[in-house]
Amino acid sequence: MPVYRLNKTISFPNPVLARSDGLLAVGGDLSVERLLLAYTHGIFPWYNPGEEIMWWCPKKRFVIFPKEIHISHSMRKYIKKHKLQIRLNRDFADTMHRCRIKREWQEGTWISDEMEKAYSQLFQAGYAVSVEVEEDGELAGGFYGVSIGSCFFGESMFSEKENGSKTALIAFAQLLEEKGFLFMDCQFYTKHLESMGGRYISWEEYDQMLHIGTQRGD
Repeated sequence: MPVYRLNKTISFPNPVLARSDGLLAVGGDLSVERLLLAYTHGIFPWYNPGEEIMWWCPKKRFVIFPKEIHISHSMRKYIKKHKLQIRLNRDFADTMHRCRIKREWQEGTWISDEMEKAYSQLFQAGYAVSVEVEEDGELAGGFYGVSIGSCFFGESMFSEKENGSKTALIAFAQLLEEKGFLFMDCQFYTKHLESMGGRYISWEEYDQMLHIGTQRGD
């Protein structure tokens, strides 16, 4: 199946035309308008620095439903033991950069200067969110993502202390449940997110929720 090449027009091919590995298109830009169109149709950018922008739309989606967030026995003990404070948008740029540095150190990253600039603009437009947790007054971890309607799309996490990103994810899931969010899109499977309650759903189920949650007009 061909990979579509985007031009200056803010549009995407039908997501069902993505390859079996999830790759849908290349090219285009990271403007706020294009990113919003992408996320409301289940598409997201993911590519190595220096490469063309690559747009993905996996046929099976790995998500966490807020009410299904799993809190292990050890995490419950940790939460009770420490004084924890959750903050939203403490410093979006700093949180995204910490995610970049942690990934570069461990396994390489797709978070380039171009991505940092684009998501900071998305934050300024009111569609990107950072979540941070402080443990006993010190920054422990966090993550950032995109929030549209009642759908949240997670991007990357960091931990400065053990359990930092886990605590942030648990607290945020509970907040999303209170606010009636439909799902947290994890994009790709990881064993870590599976242990937190993540599971696969079909494209059809995902797209239906996405349509409702973002009030997408097709």
